[in-house]
Amino acid sequence: MRLRALLDTEALGLRLLCGEDELDRSVRGVMTTDLRDPSRYLSGGELVLTGLAWRRDASDSEPFIRILANAGVAGLAAGEAELGAVPDDMVEACLRHRLPLFAVDETVAFATITEHVVRQVSGERAGDLAAVVDRHRRLMTSGPAGGGPEVVLDLLTSDLDLRAWVLSPTGRQIAGAGEPLSPGIGAELAAQHLAATRTGRPGPHRAEVDGTAYSLFPVRNTGRGALPAPPRDVRASVLSDWLLAVAADAGDWPDARLDLLQGVTQLIAVERDRRDAARAVRRRLAQEVLELVQTGAAPAEIAARLRVAAPVLLPGVGTAPHWQVVVARVEWAAEGTDAPAGQAAQALLEEILVDPAVTGPDSADRIAVAHTGEEAIALVPLTAAPPAESDDGDTAEGAGSPDQQGTALHADALLDAVRAPLTAGLADDGRLTLGVSAAVHSAEGLRGALEEARHARRVAAARPGPVCAAGHHELASHVLLLPFVPDDVRRAFTARLLDPLRDYDRRHRAELIETLEAFLDCDGSWTRCAARLHLHVNTLRYRVGRIEQLTGRDLSRLEDKLDFFLALRMS
Repeated sequence: MRLRALLDTEALGLRLLCGEDELDRSVRGVMTTDLRDPSRYLSGGELVLTGLAWRRDASDSEPFIRILANAGVAGLAAGEAELGAVPDDMVEACLRHRLPLFAVDETVAFATITEHVVRQVSGERAGDLAAVVDRHRRLMTSGPAGGGPEVVLDLLTSDLDLRAWVLSPTGRQIAGAGEPLSPGIGAELAAQHLAATRTGRPGPHRAEVDGTAYSLFPVRNTGRGALPAPPRDVRASVLSDWLLAVAADAGDWPDARLDLLQGVTQLIAVERDRRDAARAVRRRLAQEVLELVQTGAAPAEIAARLRVAAPVLLPGVGTAPHWQVVVARVEWAAEGTDAPAGQAAQALLEEILVDPAVTGPDSADRIAVAHTGEEAIALVPLTAAPPAESDDGDTAEGAGSPDQQGTALHADALLDAVRAPLTAGLADDGRLTLGVSAAVHSAEGLRGALEEARHARRVAAARPGPVCAAGHHELASHVLLLPFVPDDVRRAFTARLLDPLRDYDRRHRAELIETLEAFLDCDGSWTRCAARLHLHVNTLRYRVGRIEQLTGRDLSRLEDKLDFFLALRMS
């Protein structure tokens, strides 16, 4: 449809303020926003509706209008309910950027304009999904009667015979029509989507899992026809954006159907915005508690804030006998990147702390995550005492999410289900490290839990791999010390002890390093070590003697055994 047609519809209550020469522009969709920078949600050709809540003073108009013009939107319609009239500075900015500007009478709801535009655009696109248009208002409201994204996904199935699912960046199903995707397929699709997005290729991306072809549409960015996002924008959003997975190969689809699916992703983005708004209260509570803990506030003050937070995080329960702290950090290898690492870590931690088997956008209602600087910090309530730990430090249940009441979080289990897709999203220039504290039962213990989680994260950061985690039980071991030894000290220490043995092994194939590892692992037992290496005890004694001769150490002394043990660990 053309912009001119909007003025011919009296029920829309639109008045043209500027841009008469641009009224023949085509309208490809509609978007409602009050964000100061909505560029990531624009793909070009939209009629943008705004209530002006983003505007604080006259200086805000120019950058907002410039963003819309650069995104290639068809026009802008501003509501008069907030300020009483559209400000002159907005009109002047639209004139400079040749962007048509309409005023929306305060008696006209944006939903009325949205419904009219979507109906007209869909009708002109061959009408193969008119039912989606008829019921889009239900999606926009997202109330109990609206049904959320499932309304559109059901209609994709019934009208176009397309099976589709909305997935999180870790592959967790948020919405779907018909049979749910298995967690394994969801994780694989998310991994392929993240890997393709990191290359900068625009969607939809083609994927194949178990012989089935899928088309993957980004929900929050990289719409069809949009300008390629700069790398920093990809890095800032790739780990938090949803995707729409359709069980079909869109490679031979006509433009009309591709455009229609892009419109569906815009509608689903409304649900994402609603979810983020619902999390704002929990994020603010976590931020307030964190600030009290870090500034050394009195335990009574922290306890009072926790009493406020508990009913929000534990609706229907009201109290939290125990709390755990989880710290996460996202780091990028490239220098000078503008990617907001703290926000990326916050979004990731909110997703990681959700049980992968739980579907729906509201399954994280017990999670409160704040971010400060480059790290994100989660405050996790437990409704009962955590299970006892075994001798090796593992919890009896080894839970990976707080959705099971009373189950303590375990570092490794948190990342097991999401490691593959996150590794694809981090590619070769990003890292995610995570640390988990022990459970504490009072406000006095939160400061120690925070420091414990931060120390555990540093232990994880010393390990290889793009996605690593460590738990509180590891802090009682020598492994706590190893990550903080400077690299040059590590190299000098290991070289002094192990290089003579390595050189001898290269020349004589004597397997002294292997023998040393086995001897220490067998606690110095000659018979057990000889049996493990399939050697005669005398041969083992000869090798150990050679090790002692080459290094000047005595393997009967505890100090020398410990030095060799640490050298092997650091090598």
